[in-house]
Amino acid sequence: MAIDNLVWLLPLPPLLAFFVIVLFTYRRKALSHSLSVGAALLSWLGSMVVFFSSVRAGAEGLGEHPFGSTLNWLPVGEGWFQIGVLVDPLTAVVLFFVAWTILMITLYSVGYHNFGQPEGDHDRPGLPPEGATVDGHRVPSIEPLYSRFFGFISLFAFGMYTLVVSDNLLTLFVGWEIMGLCSYLLIGFWYGKLSARAAMIKAFLVTRIGDVFMLLGIAYLYSATGTLSFRGIFFNHEVLQQLATQPSNFLGLSSAGLIGILLFIGTVGKSAQFPLHVWLPDAMEGPTPVSAMIHAATMVSAGVYMVIRIFPLLSAGAAEGGMTSPMLVMAIIGSFTALFAATIAVAQRDVKRVLAYSTISQLGYMVAAVGVGAYVAATFHLITHAFFKALLFLGSGSVIHGMEHGVYHTGDHLDPQDMFNMGGLRSKMPVTFWTFLIGGLALSGFPLVTAGFWSKDEIFADAFGHGHLAVFITLALAALLTAFYTMRQISLTFLGKPRTKAAEHAHETPWTMTTPLVVLAVFAIGFGWLGIPEHFPVLGGIIPNWLGEFVPASLPHRLAEIEFSWTPLVTSLVVALGGLTLGWWIYRDVPEGAEDPIRKWLGPVYTLLENKYYFDEMYDRVFVKPATWLAETFTYKWMDRVVIDGFLHSVARTAQLVGTFLRDKIDLPIINGFGDAVGAITAKAGEKVRRIQTGRVQQYMLIALVVAIGTLFYFIVQ
Repeated sequence: MAIDNLVWLLPLPPLLAFFVIVLFTYRRKALSHSLSVGAALLSWLGSMVVFFSSVRAGAEGLGEHPFGSTLNWLPVGEGWFQIGVLVDPLTAVVLFFVAWTILMITLYSVGYHNFGQPEGDHDRPGLPPEGATVDGHRVPSIEPLYSRFFGFISLFAFGMYTLVVSDNLLTLFVGWEIMGLCSYLLIGFWYGKLSARAAMIKAFLVTRIGDVFMLLGIAYLYSATGTLSFRGIFFNHEVLQQLATQPSNFLGLSSAGLIGILLFIGTVGKSAQFPLHVWLPDAMEGPTPVSAMIHAATMVSAGVYMVIRIFPLLSAGAAEGGMTSPMLVMAIIGSFTALFAATIAVAQRDVKRVLAYSTISQLGYMVAAVGVGAYVAATFHLITHAFFKALLFLGSGSVIHGMEHGVYHTGDHLDPQDMFNMGGLRSKMPVTFWTFLIGGLALSGFPLVTAGFWSKDEIFADAFGHGHLAVFITLALAALLTAFYTMRQISLTFLGKPRTKAAEHAHETPWTMTTPLVVLAVFAIGFGWLGIPEHFPVLGGIIPNWLGEFVPASLPHRLAEIEFSWTPLVTSLVVALGGLTLGWWIYRDVPEGAEDPIRKWLGPVYTLLENKYYFDEMYDRVFVKPATWLAETFTYKWMDRVVIDGFLHSVARTAQLVGTFLRDKIDLPIINGFGDAVGAITAKAGEKVRRIQTGRVQQYMLIALVVAIGTLFYFIVQ
């Protein structure tokens, strides 16, 4: 099969699995998960064929002649709006990590939803029934909505594959919105919990804010260029120059500047950047595989992928080494978000919530990197982050399951996601520990051996090399906090002694959950070696920078290479090792029942961080409560009850008066009167005529004789 045709087929297996599960296999759980895993496997296999074919084609060959094809979709004026698929170097590398993470998350989900009561213990007295909760947390049991979950996650995968292989912004937006729908359905998967229902609504509405602006940007771009094709816009110097010089008549921005900012706002919502970051931590209400899918493989990655894809538009009109308005906005928001979210993660107790704020922070790194022009470094970190963050989220799910199992056996009423209820899990869950440690070190940027080090170092180097010192310093502080809260999480969860009886009874999860952890751990280490800068001491001259040569071929021009500097490298080493050491030193042996050691040092600042700077409360007061008041007071009590109901009641009263008038003046006297008169005349006529109907034959003959004589007389007279 030709690669061009194979690309069209990549999104189809998950879509077919979704429909088959929903329509036919909903009650057959094993068949449902087999269909979902099988579909993910088929798409993975096709993606690997496409990826390695892309590698064989080479960067320059694939950049000039990418895989793909188009077809006519909608008639527009004298032509057609075309849609199609496109695989260039950027698509190929993104497709690689998307295929691997989706497959691993889907396989993990089988064990996650089936890891419950030990074999033979299903009927043991004292165990909670299937679907029960302990202190508001779902107990590990076979999920009653099992098939529903695998149907939704397959549709989620279809949305991401569609987004990645699209050759234009419109079908990219279709995949973008499919994922938005699926995130709504999966975040609120356990919709019986009030918090889950609130989280799903919050995520849906907040991301819709960004999506509205993104759609405006797409519409503006189409009106200005007549196309939404990536190759038709980003490889057309005349179109880009026209957009860069054409004024938008809004705040002095060019058309390219305004379109770029509008599209970037979509990324702010989808990738949870400040100030639309508030939905992502609450997304933890969904099952852990959903958290991994949202935070690593699909939803939040889509926002960063989109701004990397449209980088020629974002940078249109920039002088050599300069920044355009969209790039400046991205650099400011990205670097601020990276530091802002990292400070919040320092004070969180929930093992998944720490990772949620970490995701927001790492996405800020990528956005800031695109803002300073380092789109290759942003792509590098996008891929490595997908692997180690998926690993960490799946690892946290393994930890939670192990803790929940301990809760069953001990009967303790505690939160199995609170890290201060854990400790000592290193010996209880060895596979989870070592893989989680690898993911944590990659997130922290542990030097040389982890993928996260190489991708973060590239961002530091680009920010410093291009003279963006404010961005460099901000990201360095965020990296220091990242290493600190990561070691805090590892120490509280796995090191020391168990702080609860539930932690003492925790044990390792099944192979369907640990195998994906091992695979992702390999990528969390190994993928970084594909992007070692060629000027890096010793290693740069030995190992080629494959990623740095491959990805830039996706874009029409390359940025100038920066010279090697020891400053960003030393900074990267210091913040990573310093943060890890400080985190271990403070949290290496926290006793049972102890408060967070840094609470007494930070005082009210800790409370501020613990409560996320009170952004949720502020948004509640500024937006939610006024909207509720407006709906209840203005809309319902005045607009609905007074205006709308008043208008309808007045119409009803008017209709009643008109009806009464018509009845009294027209219906009764005229229409009814005429009908009654006709009836009365008919009755009287009948009464008169009835008198000659006597039934006597002699009388009838006499009348006939009289009539005959009268008629004869008439003719005689004539």
